[in-house]
Amino acid sequence: MHGLTWRPLTREDAQAAADLLNAMESVDGIGEHYTADDTLQELVDPYADLERGSLAAFDGDVMIGFMKIRYKPAAQEVHRVFLDGGVHPGHRRRGIGTRLVEAGVAAAQVLHARHHPGLRLAVDVHRPGHIAGLAELMRSRGFAPVRYFRRMEHPLRDVSPVRARIEPWSAETDEDFRRVRNAAFEDHWGAVPMPPDMWRNKIVNQTFRPEVSFLFRDADGTPAGLLVTLSWDADTEATGIRDAHFMVVGTLPEHRKRGIAGALLAHALRAAAEQGYDRASLVVDSASPSGASGVFEKAGFVPKTRYIRWALEP
Repeated sequence: MHGLTWRPLTREDAQAAADLLNAMESVDGIGEHYTADDTLQELVDPYADLERGSLAAFDGDVMIGFMKIRYKPAAQEVHRVFLDGGVHPGHRRRGIGTRLVEAGVAAAQVLHARHHPGLRLAVDVHRPGHIAGLAELMRSRGFAPVRYFRRMEHPLRDVSPVRARIEPWSAETDEDFRRVRNAAFEDHWGAVPMPPDMWRNKIVNQTFRPEVSFLFRDADGTPAGLLVTLSWDADTEATGIRDAHFMVVGTLPEHRKRGIAGALLAHALRAAAEQGYDRASLVVDSASPSGASGVFEKAGFVPKTRYIRWALEP
């Protein structure tokens, strides 16, 4: 690590971070590509305290590793913070990843003490299971796998139309979308309500696709379910595949087992096909309380990449 410069991330690092992530993708092959706009969205996250909760390593002007902590605006019993990061393939096996993970855990403790000192802390890392050396690094720092997720995909061809009381996103219904999302995920592991600033940063940003995002209303007009789609231009440019990623699919608990999620999926698949998307994708918790895996498989989604949620309770 001789000759490297270490400092917190800043908003001016968006392009350097995108270059690093794209270099990692060239080796790790997880299907994620970035523009500077994409990484800037992460750097301006209202729940990412860059001064206290980030660290980047530079070789000259080139970012060759980073870590970033995102804390939760609200929590019950356990405050689960996310530790994200990575190391350039040409600089791995030099101890940089270990230093970044250790710095991340220390930063998580600082931010936890500032925001949720009365709760237990858990530091979560969410990464694909196939990345070389990741499992060894996680275990060496005391992390253990606690949850498994699957990315699922659906080719968009021969998709039939569906009849249901479903409406597209609009500025007027944006708050209905946010409220339904929060209520639908109340009983999901690790989920917390999204306040408006988090909703704007994580959902209604430059990757949001309103034309493929829908709200399901009950017979009396009450919102009962939603589907929100994001799409990354950098992925399309790198792969030639236009992917509609169903980022949020949820149904209010009292409305489950009535086919709402299936209707939303069928409607969104049709809309995505009509909009010229080549594929739809989503990520599902293998232990979802709503039985989402079965719903998605019934809709025609096929399991692909497996993700592991590693956790440490320091």
